[in-house]
Amino acid sequence: QVQLVESGGGLVQPGGSLRLSCAASRSIFRRYAMGWYRQAPGKQRELLAAISSAGSTNYADSVKGRFTISRDNALNTVYLQMNSLKPEDTAVYYCNAALDGMDYWGKGTLVTVSS
Repeated sequence: QVQLVESGGGLVQPGGSLRLSCAASRSIFRRYAMGWYRQAPGKQRELLAAISSAGSTNYADSVKGRFTISRDNALNTVYLQMNSLKPEDTAVYYCNAALDGMDYWGKGTLVTVSS
């Protein structure tokens, strides 16, 4: 069982930045592929960014060039650096860990982009 705890959400003005963190409970974190998702009201959860156990990354077109995913295996933590935020980025952001067909989710952190 893997427990994931997201942090770093909050209120930010358009054009601003936030860094989300996701701390994982298990020391085998380095074997997991990690991802950040978000879900806006009335919309489906969407994959924003993913990072493999080897460190390769991919991004949704909607955030490419603005968001950066990274991981620190020593701290069992994955990050999402979000720049140039837009009101349409407002959503609950979730961390995901995947390994051998098993998926784990955090409870989410709310990001609100508004002036």
